[in-house]
Amino acid sequence: MNLIDEELIKLDNIMIKYISALKVLETQIEIINDDFKYIKKYNPIEHIKSRIKTADNIMKKLARKNYEFTLDNVEEHVKDIVGIRIVCTFKHDIYDLVNIIRKSDMIRVINEKDYLKEPKDCGYMSYHLIVEVPVELIKEKVWVKAEIQIRTLAMDLWASLEHKLCYKSKYCTDKIEKRLTDISKELSIIDDEMVELLQLENEIRNEEKKGEL
Repeated sequence: MNLIDEELIKLDNIMIKYISALKVLETQIEIINDDFKYIKKYNPIEHIKSRIKTADNIMKKLARKNYEFTLDNVEEHVKDIVGIRIVCTFKHDIYDLVNIIRKSDMIRVINEKDYLKEPKDCGYMSYHLIVEVPVELIKEKVWVKAEIQIRTLAMDLWASLEHKLCYKSKYCTDKIEKRLTDISKELSIIDDEMVELLQLENEIRNEEKKGEL
């Protein structure tokens, strides 16, 4: 048995903690969503996607970072084995959710990247959180790292299309990349306009309520 096979066996033996961490995180996000819906009287989350990285993808990520595939390197340098993507309706929902997550006793935030205020050069926009959640195993309690991405419907649409058109395509030209960047800016403007429409709708509703008094 070679060293890679040995490390794969070690990784397989600890995957239960990542599977458990995903369950904990999904449950906490659902609780936050329910509470948010009760307080704000609307559902901020359109949908949630989750995944656990495969061993092959973990190996590829370490290789891109120039690290050998060892269990120590996996736990030290791959912080997104567990991943959750939250897709919201409006931009301000993103920051509301981030603030709620920061205050959670069950989710410990250890790093944040705001790609809304500072989009990537390609046009990618999202809010990234690296967090830790507690997992109670039979022999021990461990805190497991995970990544949360929060974005709007428009941002999620753009990211999905960019992934298909450019991320792993050898046919992605500078012209396509430039147009994708422009589209990202256009979608961001649409996101802002949707918030303005929401504010207008709220003003009309409030005026109607005043008229009923």
